[in-house]
Amino acid sequence: MTQQNRREFNVTPVDARTRLDRFLAKTAPEFSRSRIQALIRQGHITVNGAAPRARDMVRAGDRIALVEPPMEAIDLAPEKIALSVLFEDDDLIVINKPAGISVHPGAGRKSGTLVNALLSHCKDLSGIGGKERPGIVHRLDKETSGCLVVAKNDFAHIDLARQFASRTVDKIYLALVAGKLRGASGSIVAPIRRHRVHRKKMAIAREGGRMARTDFKVVRTGRKATLLQCRLHSGRTHQIRVHLQHLGYPILGDAVYGGRHAGQFSRQMLHAWKLGFDHPRGKGRMDFEAPLPEDFAKTIGEVIG
Repeated sequence: MTQQNRREFNVTPVDARTRLDRFLAKTAPEFSRSRIQALIRQGHITVNGAAPRARDMVRAGDRIALVEPPMEAIDLAPEKIALSVLFEDDDLIVINKPAGISVHPGAGRKSGTLVNALLSHCKDLSGIGGKERPGIVHRLDKETSGCLVVAKNDFAHIDLARQFASRTVDKIYLALVAGKLRGASGSIVAPIRRHRVHRKKMAIAREGGRMARTDFKVVRTGRKATLLQCRLHSGRTHQIRVHLQHLGYPILGDAVYGGRHAGQFSRQMLHAWKLGFDHPRGKGRMDFEAPLPEDFAKTIGEVIG
């Protein structure tokens, strides 16, 4: 491995018996866990000089070396797709993402994503996310609307990723769910892992999984539906959707977790309403709010009144 961009980590007793990919995702939050796993497969990470596996458990005293390879050229085409910009400066851009657009390319999809739009709008994006996810610090599901921050340079990306990993970012969503909640507020604390059979789904974990917490409070309620305000204290994949289904109040229009409540609506009624974080350059706390989309407001009127 080349010595350029080499980083070393020493495992303390506190982190012993942790999976290697989880340890590195925690210690170097600018890298997503999937990115760490890819670097391990490609031979860019060693443990005590030897090639490891992502699932290997680290031990106290282990010396881990990570050599970040040169960034591959972005091979995505810029596209002039309209963006609703809530804020923009030299370090970051905050978007009000519409429902129906994917944040980044995936299998068999290279166009029509938010990244394609950003490549047209911005001169530069952070390269840390890789050639298909430049600038992407966090994600929203395709059918979820609302606030999303994107890094324009690596300095901003590293700092924002640290804030997400340390859970100092405020993330508040609005969710329209089936059923009438009995209480005014509550918390769901339950670990989440990938579904054992349906690999594109997540599920509450009876064993293992990653702990997740969602606080909620009732905003408006009707006989058959409730509008909830949800605060995330972690950022697991599909967290709000899985937690609310587990509670017995699935999100209306959710094709994956909504059951019989999925097909009656144009999309899942989940909106990333508010986002708050510290500016990477020390310019203070920044708070953003994405207005409620027209389809969401219309559905509230139809099911709650």
